[in-house]
Amino acid sequence: MDVKEIRELDTYLKKLFGNPKIRVVPRGGEVASLLVGEDELGELTADEDEGERSYNLRVVIQLGSDPSIQPIPALSAYLRRRFDNDKIRVVSRPKKTDSFEAYLGDEFLGVLFIEEAKKSRSYILELPILDVDLAG
Repeated sequence: MDVKEIRELDTYLKKLFGNPKIRVVPRGGEVASLLVGEDELGELTADEDEGERSYNLRVVIQLGSDPSIQPIPALSAYLRRRFDNDKIRVVSRPKKTDSFEAYLGDEFLGVLFIEEAKKSRSYILELPILDVDLAG
């Protein structure tokens, strides 16, 4: 990613989440880190397909191994706290049990996939960003 893309992603994500503390920091090649303040929150990767540039924000969320944790309220609270935005909400997906959807108000943000390991469960937020999103 070049400097222009980093700036555009930085501006877009600050505006999307309404959080001036968000920063996009290049890591080299097609990868950048997403930080909120000094805390790294996730990873941005760039991809190009048929001349179309796109980006994906990937955030890994660990809620703990307590089976009584209700994922939807816990994920909503986690994302609200991390992005410092109370309008974020997580909802179940009709006809899907392996994932949830994340919204900011009424705007779709991305999908939270459930990843099962031996004794732990994590959630992976995948937030797609198209180059047309950055043009505004």
